[in-house]
Amino acid sequence: MDDRAGIPQGGAPEASPWHAGEQAIQRSIGAAERMDEVGRKVIRRFMPEQHRQFFPQLPFVVVGAVDGAGDVWATLRAGEPGFLQSPDPEHLSVQLGRAPGDPADAGMEEGAAIGLLGIELHTRRRNRLNGRVRHRSAQGFVLDVDESFGNCPQYIHVRDFSFTRAADAPAPEAARLLPGLRLPGAGIPADSAAAVLAARRLIEGAGTFFVASYADQGARRVDVSHRGGAPGFVHLAEDGTLSVPDYTGNRFFSTLGNMLLNGRAGLVFPDFASGGLLQMSGEVEIELDPQIASAAFAGAERLWRFRPRRIVWRAQALPLRWELRSLTL
Repeated sequence: MDDRAGIPQGGAPEASPWHAGEQAIQRSIGAAERMDEVGRKVIRRFMPEQHRQFFPQLPFVVVGAVDGAGDVWATLRAGEPGFLQSPDPEHLSVQLGRAPGDPADAGMEEGAAIGLLGIELHTRRRNRLNGRVRHRSAQGFVLDVDESFGNCPQYIHVRDFSFTRAADAPAPEAARLLPGLRLPGAGIPADSAAAVLAARRLIEGAGTFFVASYADQGARRVDVSHRGGAPGFVHLAEDGTLSVPDYTGNRFFSTLGNMLLNGRAGLVFPDFASGGLLQMSGEVEIELDPQIASAAFAGAERLWRFRPRRIVWRAQALPLRWELRSLTL
Protein backbone atom coordinates (compact mmCIF):
# COMPACT_ATOMS: atom_id res chain seq x y z
CA MET A 1 0.00 0.00 0.00
CA ASP A 2 1.26 3.51 -0.82
CA ASP A 3 1.13 5.37 2.48
CA ARG A 4 0.83 8.68 0.62
CA ALA A 5 -2.17 7.70 -1.50
CA GLY A 6 -5.32 9.70 -0.92
CA ILE A 7 -3.71 12.05 1.60
CA PRO A 8 -5.35 15.49 1.79
CA GLN A 9 -3.10 18.32 0.74
CA GLY A 10 -4.21 20.84 3.33
CA GLY A 11 -1.68 21.91 5.93
CA ALA A 12 1.37 21.91 3.64
CA PRO A 13 3.93 24.46 4.83
CA GLU A 14 4.17 27.72 2.88
CA ALA A 15 7.97 27.88 3.13
CA SER A 16 10.11 25.22 1.50
CA PRO A 17 9.79 21.92 3.37
CA TRP A 18 13.50 21.28 2.76
CA HIS A 19 16.40 22.81 4.68
CA ALA A 20 19.65 24.02 3.11
CA GLY A 21 21.38 20.64 3.27
CA GLU A 22 18.56 18.78 1.57
CA GLN A 23 18.25 21.50 -1.06
CA ALA A 24 22.00 21.42 -1.79
CA ILE A 25 21.93 17.71 -2.62
CA GLN A 26 18.71 18.06 -4.61
CA ARG A 27 20.38 20.83 -6.65
CA SER A 28 23.42 18.61 -7.23
CA ILE A 29 21.22 16.20 -9.24
CA GLY A 30 19.05 18.88 -10.87
CA ALA A 31 15.95 17.99 -8.87
CA ALA A 32 15.50 21.02 -6.57
CA GLU A 33 12.50 22.56 -8.33
CA ARG A 34 10.69 19.26 -8.70
CA MET A 35 11.35 18.25 -5.10
CA ASP A 36 10.06 21.58 -3.82
CA GLU A 37 6.73 20.73 -5.47
CA VAL A 38 6.79 17.16 -4.14
CA GLY A 39 7.69 18.21 -0.61
CA ARG A 40 4.77 20.63 -0.37
CA LYS A 41 2.41 17.79 -1.25
CA VAL A 42 3.70 14.90 0.87
CA ILE A 43 5.25 16.45 4.01
CA ARG A 44 2.61 17.43 6.52
CA ARG A 45 2.42 18.88 10.02
CA PHE A 46 -0.21 16.30 10.95
CA MET A 47 -0.74 12.57 10.62
CA PRO A 48 -3.28 11.39 8.05
CA GLU A 49 -5.79 8.83 9.28
CA GLN A 50 -3.83 6.07 7.57
CA HIS A 51 -0.77 6.80 9.71
CA ARG A 52 -2.82 7.18 12.88
CA GLN A 53 -4.09 3.64 12.34
CA PHE A 54 -0.66 2.33 11.36
CA PHE A 55 1.40 3.24 14.44
CA PRO A 56 -0.77 1.36 17.00
CA GLN A 57 -0.18 -1.87 15.06
CA LEU A 58 3.58 -1.83 15.63
CA PRO A 59 5.54 -4.01 18.09
CA PHE A 60 8.53 -1.65 17.95
CA VAL A 61 9.52 1.81 16.77
CA VAL A 62 12.85 3.23 15.63
CA VAL A 63 13.88 6.45 17.41
CA GLY A 64 16.54 9.05 16.66
CA ALA A 65 17.57 11.34 19.53
CA VAL A 66 20.38 13.74 20.45
CA ASP A 67 22.08 13.57 23.86
CA GLY A 68 23.40 16.48 25.92
CA ALA A 69 26.80 16.33 24.24
CA GLY A 70 25.24 16.76 20.80
CA ASP A 71 25.82 13.13 19.82
CA VAL A 72 22.97 11.58 17.87
CA TRP A 73 21.81 8.01 18.49
CA ALA A 74 19.45 5.59 16.79
CA THR A 75 17.63 2.92 18.76
CA LEU A 76 14.79 0.42 18.58
CA ARG A 77 12.21 0.39 21.37
CA ALA A 78 9.61 -2.36 21.69
CA GLY A 79 6.13 -2.57 23.16
CA GLU A 80 2.99 -4.62 22.85
CA PRO A 81 0.99 -3.36 19.85
CA GLY A 82 -0.97 -0.37 21.07
CA PHE A 83 1.94 1.27 22.91
CA LEU A 84 1.75 3.97 20.22
CA GLN A 85 -1.56 5.83 20.00
CA SER A 86 -2.70 8.97 18.22
CA PRO A 87 -5.32 10.92 20.20
CA ASP A 88 -5.56 13.45 17.34
CA PRO A 89 -3.72 14.15 14.06
CA GLU A 90 -1.16 16.46 15.69
CA HIS A 91 0.00 14.13 18.49
CA LEU A 92 1.35 10.63 19.08
CA SER A 93 1.32 9.09 22.56
CA VAL A 94 4.39 6.91 23.17
CA GLN A 95 4.04 4.55 26.14
CA LEU A 96 7.66 3.65 26.76
CA GLY A 97 9.38 3.71 30.13
CA ARG A 98 12.94 4.89 30.60
CA ALA A 99 15.78 2.67 29.34
CA PRO A 100 18.92 3.56 31.34
CA GLY A 101 21.21 1.36 29.23
CA ASP A 102 20.09 2.96 25.97
CA PRO A 103 22.30 5.95 25.03
CA ALA A 104 19.40 7.41 23.02
CA ASP A 105 17.23 7.64 26.13
CA ALA A 106 19.06 10.79 27.29
CA GLY A 107 17.76 12.60 24.21
CA MET A 108 14.09 11.93 24.95
CA GLU A 109 13.58 14.64 27.56
CA GLU A 110 10.82 17.22 27.75
CA GLY A 111 11.02 19.61 24.79
CA ALA A 112 13.60 17.55 22.87
CA ALA A 113 13.33 17.09 19.12
CA ILE A 114 13.29 13.42 18.10
CA GLY A 115 12.61 11.40 14.98
CA LEU A 116 10.46 8.28 14.75
CA LEU A 117 10.29 5.63 12.08
CA GLY A 118 7.40 3.22 12.16
CA ILE A 119 8.26 0.17 10.08
CA GLU A 120 6.41 -3.13 9.66
CA LEU A 121 9.00 -5.60 8.50
CA HIS A 122 6.40 -8.27 7.70
CA THR A 123 4.47 -5.92 5.36
CA ARG A 124 7.34 -3.60 4.31
CA ARG A 125 5.31 -0.49 5.21
CA ARG A 126 7.09 2.47 6.77
CA ASN A 127 6.10 5.96 7.85
CA ARG A 128 8.16 8.76 9.36
CA LEU A 129 7.23 11.17 12.11
CA ASN A 130 9.47 13.92 13.46
CA GLY A 131 8.51 16.17 16.34
CA ARG A 132 8.97 17.32 19.92
CA VAL A 133 8.63 15.51 23.26
CA ARG A 134 5.89 16.80 25.56
CA HIS A 135 4.52 15.60 28.89
CA ARG A 136 7.53 13.38 29.64
CA SER A 137 6.91 10.95 32.48
CA ALA A 138 8.28 7.63 33.70
CA GLN A 139 5.65 5.90 31.57
CA GLY A 140 6.38 7.69 28.29
CA PHE A 141 5.63 10.95 26.52
CA VAL A 142 3.51 12.67 23.90
CA LEU A 143 5.07 13.73 20.61
CA ASP A 144 3.99 16.98 18.94
CA VAL A 145 4.04 16.39 15.18
CA ASP A 146 6.39 18.63 13.18
CA GLU A 147 6.72 16.47 10.07
CA SER A 148 4.81 13.42 8.88
CA PHE A 149 5.38 11.53 5.63
CA GLY A 150 5.40 8.05 4.14
CA ASN A 151 8.24 6.13 2.49
CA CYS A 152 8.33 3.42 -0.16
CA PRO A 153 9.15 -0.23 0.73
CA GLN A 154 12.47 -0.25 -1.14
CA TYR A 155 15.16 -2.56 0.35
CA ILE A 156 12.99 -3.64 3.31
CA HIS A 157 13.54 -7.37 3.83
CA VAL A 158 10.45 -9.30 4.92
CA ARG A 159 10.73 -10.57 8.50
CA ASP A 160 8.20 -12.10 10.89
CA PHE A 161 8.43 -11.17 14.57
CA SER A 162 7.69 -12.89 17.87
CA PHE A 163 8.04 -11.83 21.50
CA THR A 164 10.38 -13.84 23.74
CA ARG A 165 9.60 -12.04 27.01
CA ALA A 166 7.25 -9.37 28.30
CA ALA A 167 7.71 -6.15 26.36
CA ASP A 168 8.49 -4.15 29.50
CA ALA A 169 10.85 -6.73 31.04
CA PRO A 170 14.43 -5.44 31.36
CA ALA A 171 17.22 -6.84 29.23
CA PRO A 172 19.01 -9.72 31.00
CA GLU A 173 22.45 -8.21 30.33
CA ALA A 174 23.90 -4.75 30.94
CA ALA A 175 25.00 -2.48 28.12
CA ARG A 176 28.67 -2.72 27.22
CA LEU A 177 30.94 -0.01 25.84
CA LEU A 178 33.24 -1.14 23.03
CA PRO A 179 36.69 0.42 22.49
CA GLY A 180 36.15 0.75 18.73
CA LEU A 181 35.74 -1.31 15.59
CA ARG A 182 39.38 -1.44 14.51
CA LEU A 183 40.62 -4.98 14.00
CA PRO A 184 42.05 -5.98 17.39
CA GLY A 185 45.80 -6.34 17.58
CA ALA A 186 48.24 -7.81 20.05
CA GLY A 187 47.82 -6.73 23.65
CA ILE A 188 44.04 -6.29 23.47
CA PRO A 189 42.27 -8.19 26.29
CA ALA A 190 40.66 -11.34 24.97
CA ASP A 191 37.11 -10.41 26.01
CA SER A 192 37.39 -6.97 24.37
CA ALA A 193 38.83 -8.47 21.20
CA ALA A 194 36.00 -11.01 21.04
CA ALA A 195 33.37 -8.29 21.48
CA VAL A 196 34.89 -6.15 18.72
CA LEU A 197 35.11 -9.09 16.34
CA ALA A 198 31.48 -10.01 17.05
CA ALA A 199 30.42 -6.42 16.32
CA ARG A 200 32.36 -6.47 13.07
CA ARG A 201 30.69 -9.73 12.02
CA LEU A 202 27.26 -8.24 12.68
CA ILE A 203 28.00 -5.20 10.51
CA GLU A 204 29.65 -7.18 7.72
CA GLY A 205 26.71 -9.57 7.46
CA ALA A 206 23.94 -6.99 7.87
CA GLY A 207 21.28 -6.35 5.27
CA THR A 208 19.52 -3.75 7.43
CA PHE A 209 20.45 -0.90 9.76
CA PHE A 210 18.96 2.41 10.85
CA VAL A 211 20.59 5.84 10.86
CA ALA A 212 19.72 8.96 12.86
CA SER A 213 20.80 12.49 11.95
CA TYR A 214 19.85 16.06 12.75
CA ALA A 215 20.18 19.68 11.67
CA ASP A 216 20.08 22.88 13.71
CA GLN A 217 18.70 25.28 11.12
CA GLY A 218 16.18 27.28 13.08
CA ALA A 219 14.41 24.72 15.25
CA ARG A 220 16.29 21.42 15.57
CA ARG A 221 15.07 18.68 13.26
CA VAL A 222 15.94 15.06 14.03
CA ASP A 223 15.38 12.25 11.57
CA VAL A 224 15.82 8.49 11.62
CA SER A 225 15.67 6.29 8.55
CA HIS A 226 16.09 2.74 7.25
CA ARG A 227 18.99 1.52 5.15
CA GLY A 228 18.92 -1.86 3.46
CA GLY A 229 20.60 -3.92 0.79
CA ALA A 230 22.07 -7.32 0.12
CA PRO A 231 23.69 -8.79 3.25
CA GLY A 232 27.19 -7.32 3.39
CA PHE A 233 26.27 -4.09 1.56
CA VAL A 234 28.12 -2.02 4.19
CA HIS A 235 31.90 -2.05 3.83
CA LEU A 236 33.86 -2.10 7.10
CA ALA A 237 37.53 -1.17 6.84
CA GLU A 238 40.26 -2.53 9.10
CA ASP A 239 40.42 0.82 10.90
CA GLY A 240 36.72 0.63 11.79
CA THR A 241 35.40 3.09 9.18
CA LEU A 242 32.06 2.16 7.61
CA SER A 243 31.34 3.00 3.95
CA VAL A 244 27.70 3.00 2.89
CA PRO A 245 26.34 3.27 -0.67
CA ASP A 246 23.43 5.55 -1.50
CA TYR A 247 21.27 4.47 -4.42
CA THR A 248 18.38 6.03 -6.31
CA GLY A 249 15.53 6.77 -3.90
CA ASN A 250 12.82 9.30 -3.18
CA ARG A 251 15.25 12.24 -3.42
CA PHE A 252 14.17 13.65 -0.08
CA PHE A 253 17.77 13.43 1.18
CA SER A 254 16.64 13.97 4.78
CA THR A 255 19.55 11.92 6.13
CA LEU A 256 22.26 13.10 3.74
CA GLY A 257 21.07 16.70 4.02
CA ASN A 258 21.44 16.60 7.79
CA MET A 259 24.87 14.98 7.46
CA LEU A 260 25.95 17.70 5.04
CA LEU A 261 25.08 20.40 7.57
CA ASN A 262 26.56 19.00 10.78
CA GLY A 263 28.60 15.90 9.95
CA ARG A 264 27.18 13.68 12.71
CA ALA A 265 25.23 10.46 12.61
CA GLY A 266 24.05 7.64 14.84
CA LEU A 267 23.72 4.07 13.58
CA VAL A 268 22.05 1.01 15.05
CA PHE A 269 22.51 -2.52 13.72
CA PRO A 270 19.91 -4.92 15.11
CA ASP A 271 20.77 -8.57 15.58
CA PHE A 272 17.41 -9.94 14.49
CA ALA A 273 18.23 -13.44 15.77
CA SER A 274 19.17 -12.44 19.33
CA GLY A 275 17.45 -9.10 19.93
CA GLY A 276 20.81 -7.39 20.44
CA LEU A 277 21.50 -3.81 19.37
CA LEU A 278 24.84 -2.37 18.24
CA GLN A 279 24.59 1.40 18.61
CA MET A 280 27.19 3.91 17.42
CA SER A 281 27.56 7.68 17.32
CA GLY A 282 30.24 9.46 15.36
CA GLU A 283 31.29 11.62 12.43
CA VAL A 284 30.32 11.24 8.80
CA GLU A 285 31.48 12.59 5.46
CA ILE A 286 29.57 12.44 2.17
CA GLU A 287 30.88 11.73 -1.32
CA LEU A 288 28.51 13.23 -3.90
CA ASP A 289 30.55 12.35 -7.00
CA PRO A 290 28.64 9.49 -8.70
CA GLN A 291 31.78 8.25 -10.45
CA ILE A 292 33.63 7.80 -7.16
CA ALA A 293 30.55 6.24 -5.55
CA SER A 294 29.90 3.78 -8.38
CA ALA A 295 33.57 2.77 -8.46
CA ALA A 296 33.26 1.71 -4.82
CA PHE A 297 29.72 0.26 -5.01
CA ALA A 298 28.17 -0.84 -8.30
CA GLY A 299 25.14 1.30 -9.11
CA ALA A 300 25.63 3.74 -6.23
CA GLU A 301 25.01 7.44 -6.92
CA ARG A 302 26.61 8.67 -3.69
CA LEU A 303 28.32 7.19 -0.67
CA TRP A 304 29.09 8.19 2.88
CA ARG A 305 31.73 7.19 5.39
CA PHE A 306 31.07 6.87 9.10
CA ARG A 307 33.73 6.89 11.82
CA PRO A 308 32.29 5.81 15.18
CA ARG A 309 33.48 7.57 18.33
CA ARG A 310 31.16 5.93 20.86
CA ILE A 311 29.94 2.34 20.54
CA VAL A 312 27.48 0.49 22.78
CA TRP A 313 26.54 -3.20 22.53
CA ARG A 314 23.29 -4.17 24.25
CA ALA A 315 22.82 -7.93 24.24
CA GLN A 316 19.17 -9.07 24.09
CA ALA A 317 18.08 -5.45 24.39
CA LEU A 318 14.81 -6.22 22.62
CA PRO A 319 12.13 -8.74 23.65
CA LEU A 320 11.64 -9.50 19.96
CA ARG A 321 13.12 -11.99 17.53
CA TRP A 322 12.65 -12.06 13.76
CA GLU A 323 12.77 -14.77 11.13
CA LEU A 324 13.74 -13.78 7.60
CA ARG A 325 11.01 -14.67 5.10
CA SER A 326 12.50 -13.10 1.97
CA LEU A 327 15.11 -10.59 0.81
CA THR A 328 14.03 -7.49 -1.11
CA LEU A 329 16.79 -6.45 -3.50
